[in-house]
Amino acid sequence: MAFWVMVLCAVLACILGGLYLVGAFRQRRAQEPPLDKGLIPWLGHALSYRKDGVAFLQRMQKKHGNIFTVLFGGYYFTFVMDPLSYGAIVKEARSKLDFNAYATQLVAQVFGFQPEMSTHKIIETASVKHLKGNGLVVMTQAMMDSLHRVMGHSLSSAGGEKSWKQDGLFHFSYNMVFRAGYLALFGNTTSKGEKNKEDAERCDVTHSEDVFVEFRKYDKLFPGFASSTLSHGERKEAESLKRLFWKLMSVKDVYERSNISGWITDQQEQLAEAGMPEYMRDRFLFLLLWAAQGNTGPASFWLLAYLMKNPKAMDEVRKEVDRVVGESGQEVRAGGSVLNVTKEMLDKTPILDSAVEETLRLAAAPMLIRAVLVDLELKMNDGRKYLLRKGDRVALFPFVAAHMDPEIHPDPHVFKYDRFLSLDGRKKEFYKNGEKVKYFTMPWGAGTSMCPGRYFATNEVKLFAFLMLTYFDMQLVNVEEEIPPVIKNRYGFGVMQPTRDVQFRYRLRH
Repeated sequence: MAFWVMVLCAVLACILGGLYLVGAFRQRRAQEPPLDKGLIPWLGHALSYRKDGVAFLQRMQKKHGNIFTVLFGGYYFTFVMDPLSYGAIVKEARSKLDFNAYATQLVAQVFGFQPEMSTHKIIETASVKHLKGNGLVVMTQAMMDSLHRVMGHSLSSAGGEKSWKQDGLFHFSYNMVFRAGYLALFGNTTSKGEKNKEDAERCDVTHSEDVFVEFRKYDKLFPGFASSTLSHGERKEAESLKRLFWKLMSVKDVYERSNISGWITDQQEQLAEAGMPEYMRDRFLFLLLWAAQGNTGPASFWLLAYLMKNPKAMDEVRKEVDRVVGESGQEVRAGGSVLNVTKEMLDKTPILDSAVEETLRLAAAPMLIRAVLVDLELKMNDGRKYLLRKGDRVALFPFVAAHMDPEIHPDPHVFKYDRFLSLDGRKKEFYKNGEKVKYFTMPWGAGTSMCPGRYFATNEVKLFAFLMLTYFDMQLVNVEEEIPPVIKNRYGFGVMQPTRDVQFRYRLRH
């Protein structure tokens, strides 16, 4: 009898220990934010968030206010929903709120990459050198050349005739921008001689298309992979695709190409000098491919879709683009030289800039996450103070808190191409409760998690739009068709994607 009592006690202890580990006994302490664990142990609200993150957070905000803690898959996340309070989190020292801890876990899970102590600094240094200032001029030109290469078939197949061609706008935009960005960053097929050069260019077109096809397969699985919610079959496919990209993006294969960007080579050289093994640097290149090209294609889709649905916006942006082309001394005509859009030209497009920023306000929904490394007091903008518990995570979701706030952005669901356009040339200001809002949009993150490639990514989107507006007339096949809704399980992972494609048609203007 005593033996079975001991067994029963041991089992009970294991059960209680397990419940403790999954947070079943967690209670809200004094001064902590409201706690909402949900009904499912360990998972908590993870499934509700994955189903529709925006609706879930709006529901929690209505129930608990501008700060609350929820359980997602074994982790407690404290969401701060007041954009006026974001500064206290964004500016907090890394020794207290750390982005790297969460990012390290994510990239290991999704890309199989294990960063070292020096990795973040290496990325930051290379990005400042190559994706800003003079380096950005070089990268913008490389993107321009690559866009002409991959879009060449669209121009040549039109044969100079002003006949309409039709395609899915999302597929067309994502395909063109991804492939051009891939070639601009990771180089071209090496050629010797003029004839071999033509063969190399055709090889680039074919190879970049093959990479895009495989990338899209992985991209569709990415949200579930990152949130550990894939089925067994989906996870098996994702792991297979991951291994494929480790091979496709291997250092050995990439270095056989010509015109590799300095952004890539500098990081590779520094990681090698730091002692990172080659197989891990292969995985790092896969990470860079996704980071650089996973959002610009979808953003380009949304921009063109909104412009085609808003004739006045299309007309104003096109007039600006035509003006900049004229001022550059170039002429776009049938049989003439291809247009070369430079960074200097892109710096003269305030209307296009506003349209791009408005597109990102409507379509970019990243989640900014910090690991809480020490017990910490957070002071909200209204003066209230809350305690954050060590081991938890703090999350900002600006799409709900700022992008869609009608007080900050009146008619938040409406595309207004001139929303960010200031008549006097100064940066436009936005307000909430009578206070100036610093973080009125956050498509690129903020603070330590600010996207280091945001200027190049913006130029990618602008270059593609610039070429499409200059060379083509465009219209939706069904002019009455509404902008499609988004795939809701992608909330938190950057630029959203549509639930369906939209058919459009285009023809040469000149």
